[in-house]
Amino acid sequence: MAKFSLIPFLSRKRTVPNAINYAGGAAFAEPARLELASVLLTTFLEDEFYRTEKQTIERIRELISKVGNPRFAAQAALYARNSYGMRSVSHLVAGEIAKRVKGEQWTKRFYAQVVRRPDDALEILGYYLATHGRPIPNSLKKGLGTALGSFNEYQLAKYRRDHATFKLVDAVNLVRPRATPGLTKLVRGELAPAQTWETKLTQAGEAETPDATAAAKSDAWADLVRTRKLGYLALLRNVRNILTHAPEVVDELCAQLTNEHAIRVSLVFPFQFVSALEVLEKGNLPNAAQVLDALNRAVDLALANVPKFAGRTLVALDTSGSMNGRPRTIGSLFATVLVKAGGADLLVFSDDAQYVSLNVRDSTLSLAKSIPFASAGTNFNAIFTRANRAYDRIIVLSDMQGWIGGGAPVKSLAEYEKRHDAQPRIFSFDLKGYGTLQFPQDRVYCLAGWSERVFDIMHKLDRDPAALVREVEAVPLD
Repeated sequence: MAKFSLIPFLSRKRTVPNAINYAGGAAFAEPARLELASVLLTTFLEDEFYRTEKQTIERIRELISKVGNPRFAAQAALYARNSYGMRSVSHLVAGEIAKRVKGEQWTKRFYAQVVRRPDDALEILGYYLATHGRPIPNSLKKGLGTALGSFNEYQLAKYRRDHATFKLVDAVNLVRPRATPGLTKLVRGELAPAQTWETKLTQAGEAETPDATAAAKSDAWADLVRTRKLGYLALLRNVRNILTHAPEVVDELCAQLTNEHAIRVSLVFPFQFVSALEVLEKGNLPNAAQVLDALNRAVDLALANVPKFAGRTLVALDTSGSMNGRPRTIGSLFATVLVKAGGADLLVFSDDAQYVSLNVRDSTLSLAKSIPFASAGTNFNAIFTRANRAYDRIIVLSDMQGWIGGGAPVKSLAEYEKRHDAQPRIFSFDLKGYGTLQFPQDRVYCLAGWSERVFDIMHKLDRDPAALVREVEAVPLD
């Protein structure tokens, strides 16, 4: 999944830049607690355009020090891991807490809570050993040991990583948790392999001849679909494999993709259908048209997961030439989702800007493709010169590389607010991850990239600018 960076701008009435961004431009700093919470919720520790993975890790370490309260850092890691499913950043923070905090009772409970899967313990230990070396703090050993002792045999077998350099049994030998039947079998080499759907496919690939392998994979994929062994996201991610190896189960596949209950339970967001759509469009796959129709219906069903925003909303979509490729795909889908689910107005902008009307009865994917794109420059000022009414919030979707009309629309935004007696919140989405804040004033939130959690984050911030920090501070450690 592509990386998101969420950067809410919460200073009051600041008009003079007080920081320099990665592009070398003037920017606005944000409170350390909010930045730490934001980066942990949205960063996957991958190389970005302006920041490498190593630089991101260093920034998180700096923020932990800058916050000055290791309990808050631990709470932020728990919130990121347990509420948003962010793994790598929570491992990093756990390793840093182990190094920085000694003799505190809450640390043992923190390590036990941040481990949701056995391989979380592996990753935390791996980070600590690679970064800080030995000895391993006793609190870290005890906390990880408590967590490892809570897993059953299936869980231990599923994440044992027998072919990795650092195996689960190595972690167990390092932390020496209290013995359980599963851990004892793991250490003795007596733990039976976990029969996951991945294991079933691996076994199918071990047939003696190519023809036998193909037949085994066909049977495996067909059985996985018919017996409903694949979760909803696994279905989306394996559309190509299913249609390639088991096209005969297309009816079952489509029925599961359009199962409203499954969509609701999975809390899948429309963005997660994009990859499956791209797969169908690239290859000449059997029954692709049937699955494409199912995806269109599924996306519309998934719209119920998008929160409704009170008041009037304007979506401003950058349709300039630099948006070609994935930014265009994501931006147009995002815009369509907000228009369909929340009744937002849509404005497209490049050299200039204009309103576009969408027929919300059409499918989301079809509407997203219908939005016209240009091959021109980017003029952020046009958003505010063409917006013709007062809005409660304005959501800008762009790669943030504006330059026409002087760049950042400080003056044009101020004039818009005066003309319509409006004070909208601005949600500025950087679809290329450049992280530039274009709007230097209060009520502005800058987000970058793509995450299925973005609507939830937006909704929290829309109701309470301090919502993220408040939720993190409410995470129990004792």
